[in-house]
Amino acid sequence: MGETTELESEAAYLAAARAALGRMRADVLATETPEFVSGTDEVWFNTMYRMARARRGHELRDLPDVPLFFGRLDYEPGTIGDHDPAAGPESDRVYVGRRRVRDDEGTPLVVDWRAPVSMPFYRATREDPRGVLLRRRYGFSDTAALTAYEDEPLTGGSGTPTGQLLAAEIERPRAGPMRDIVATIQPEQDELVRAPLRHSICVQGAPGTGKTAVGLHRLAYLLYTEPDRLAGGVTVVGPNRSFLGYIRHVLPALGEVSVVQKTLDELLDRPVTGTDTPDAARLKGDARMAEVLRRALWARIGEPAEDLVYVHGGTRHRVYRDDVARTAAEMRGGTRYGPGRDGLAQRLANLVLKEMERRGASPDDRDLAAVARSKPVRQLLDALWPKVTPEQVLFAVLSDPEPAAEGVYTAEERETLRWAKPYRSAKSAKWSAADTVLLDELAGLIDRTPSLSHLMVDEAQDLSPMQCRALGRRCVTGSLTVLGDIAQGTSAWAADDWPTLLAHFGKPDIRLTALERGFRVPAQIIGYAARLLPTIAPGLASPASVRRSAGALRITATTSLVDDVVAACRDRLAGEGSVGLIAADADIAGLHEALLAAGVEAALLGRDDDALESGLLVCVPAGLAKGLEFDAVIVAEPGRIAAAEDRGLRRLYVALTRAVSTLDVLHAEPLPDPL
Repeated sequence: MGETTELESEAAYLAAARAALGRMRADVLATETPEFVSGTDEVWFNTMYRMARARRGHELRDLPDVPLFFGRLDYEPGTIGDHDPAAGPESDRVYVGRRRVRDDEGTPLVVDWRAPVSMPFYRATREDPRGVLLRRRYGFSDTAALTAYEDEPLTGGSGTPTGQLLAAEIERPRAGPMRDIVATIQPEQDELVRAPLRHSICVQGAPGTGKTAVGLHRLAYLLYTEPDRLAGGVTVVGPNRSFLGYIRHVLPALGEVSVVQKTLDELLDRPVTGTDTPDAARLKGDARMAEVLRRALWARIGEPAEDLVYVHGGTRHRVYRDDVARTAAEMRGGTRYGPGRDGLAQRLANLVLKEMERRGASPDDRDLAAVARSKPVRQLLDALWPKVTPEQVLFAVLSDPEPAAEGVYTAEERETLRWAKPYRSAKSAKWSAADTVLLDELAGLIDRTPSLSHLMVDEAQDLSPMQCRALGRRCVTGSLTVLGDIAQGTSAWAADDWPTLLAHFGKPDIRLTALERGFRVPAQIIGYAARLLPTIAPGLASPASVRRSAGALRITATTSLVDDVVAACRDRLAGEGSVGLIAADADIAGLHEALLAAGVEAALLGRDDDALESGLLVCVPAGLAKGLEFDAVIVAEPGRIAAAEDRGLRRLYVALTRAVSTLDVLHAEPLPDPL
């Protein structure tokens, strides 16, 4: 009876908190703004205020299927103010949730999980209770109704926490896109989430360690604690649209709706109209291309053919060719190409003004500006330091790599870089995805690239050195969160170690850390996939998992692959949670058609826009599986996944580690040797 009463009391508190949140939102939306006369400054401020009010109203929406709080901390009397004076000095108890909720008097009913007073919920132990007497976790139904609670005393007694609710939440079947893990963040994850903004960090994490979730929650934490320092913008960069679709709900659920999420191609914002051979793409992504492009750009600067002569008031003022050449040489290398051209115009104008002064004139700043814009100076600049576009420079390099690439690339490599089909001009050229990265490099050499405040890059192990440089240019004055797993590197540029890759971001202070414990992928599954590690990533230790699940792994040799794949999909669909079928890119469409013919509804990732939210079985090309997770996964014909590309075993490692409950491996052909 006592527990029922306590549960009812907590449910009533939850209802009161929801009602208070509703009143907070109503107060924001009901606030009137006065009308002002058109054209006055007050109108602009009024418009900004209305936009801020609408944004705040959006942030205060109650999400009915998301619990308003998920934990409680009971502090020792009088100690709560030591953690966070804003938490409310009159109470020794705080409820921890996704957002702050206060009553009509301003007393906190729910404290944001990012507040200092909430940190012990994730880090307090019996050895270091941090002033907490008791930690309580709550269980909820799918409709966010309170169903249970579990207490963990942190001082006194000899009891140990059962952790059943925590385990149940970690293992709970999940359909659709990725959700936040705010209720289950582990201590080692929390240390990374709350890492200071001034540090750029790289997180190496095996499948199931939660590195993507850690990165997203770190962004939410930084936006909460350092909003002013992030005013320059925050962007998440993912490997493809499918991945971004999978993670897109996490930050909004945590109250952060301002973060931009893009692929690298979208971030560069240059149309891709051409293709490369694999060898050409690999060479274009090589770090050596930076030197080739630098040479090609600065080779545009020539030598003056004649003196600079400026006529003013009937007087000819001459700057000799040697002085012009010396001035241009002084400008080279100390600035970007575009500002260098503008700066040279000013320097030449200064030389002309010195000639005027020598002849007794008294020129001023207006004369300086007039000379810098004059026809003689502009004509000299166009010949000596011409205006160029990135497209013009790259067109010249790929049409004839010899001048800029000699001594950097071998003769054979230079021929590989050369366009097999020549184009008439830069305007008619078809640029590949690798070319757009080079165009971005050139744009950064010509003019400064605007810097974001923070950039999160996921699946970074697949980036080329030139792609890393492009991302580094976008956070020169900001910081980075880099996420990935060396063992999952499948691109032509995938590095074998993080220091080599991270050096290309231009951030020498990036702190490398590792998440070594897996929480979602059962030990049987991760252990089976780890058989590939000695071959694909011999320097990495085998990941550890805290979970074991009966029947998690099932390996079946078959003589009727399609029929058995259909049967396995039917079987897994009868259970709870999401189901994914992963096969080689060349095979997945045929299996999808076979499922539809057998009456099994299924979506095809990469073709169906809402595949991950359809509630259906999702057919996943192995090339798009990275970063995704499903409760049940069927991997069809691992040998064909491994044989499909040079780094096929790494691609197979990715496919085998997408399951968080059960993995079915079906094969008619022999398994790869490590398996």
